[in-house]
Amino acid sequence: MARSVQLDDSWLEHLEVEFEKPYMIALRQFLLQEKHAGKIIYPKGSDIFAALNLTPLQRVKVVIIGQDPYHGPGQAHGLCFSVPPGVSAPPSLKNIFKEIGTDEDVKIPVYSAHQCNLVPWARQGILLLNSVLTVEHKKAGSHQGKGWESFTDKIVETLNASREGVVYLLWGSYAQRKGSIVNRQKNLVLTSPHPSPLSAHRGFFGCQHFSRTNTYLRQHGHREIDWSLVN
Repeated sequence: MARSVQLDDSWLEHLEVEFEKPYMIALRQFLLQEKHAGKIIYPKGSDIFAALNLTPLQRVKVVIIGQDPYHGPGQAHGLCFSVPPGVSAPPSLKNIFKEIGTDEDVKIPVYSAHQCNLVPWARQGILLLNSVLTVEHKKAGSHQGKGWESFTDKIVETLNASREGVVYLLWGSYAQRKGSIVNRQKNLVLTSPHPSPLSAHRGFFGCQHFSRTNTYLRQHGHREIDWSLVN
């Protein structure tokens, strides 16, 4: 399976063995069966590993962990919280932009559809990683427990073992469990409630994760993140 996957070499070096493990073979069979049954799966196949391909291992400076892809038409494109150009910001992303606006004084026009694509963040070294990489149309969480979690656990393990000085932004209990293995002595781990409208007012707003990220990066000799999405 690994040979048929378009994956950046820096990640493939560490993850290739995963594609031959029983859990990953079973996951591939599940996805093929779903496709043959006529089910619509997001994102499209070429975007499933977009987070890894846009942010090679050696360039990762920040990690944001999501749960699973958006399940509406045209939303998911392989980056957590992000939507493609021409798609309006979902509620959690709007709240992320609001916090950036107050924290970093960066005013992102959140109702302008072309501004909701987070590819510029990925290209600066932000790994926008969902725990589950696929989902069925209009069925949130439908591919949980099928094997993706083991694969993305391996991604976090790889980062933790091979890199240090990385900032992990863990929003909500799900992401915090996913990032529990991260060495807090060698990396900066920032936690808060999820930016969802259901929880953002319980501590995501005011968390100042974006300015704190840049302070840490600057102190460790790295270029700060431009959160404005104009690059």
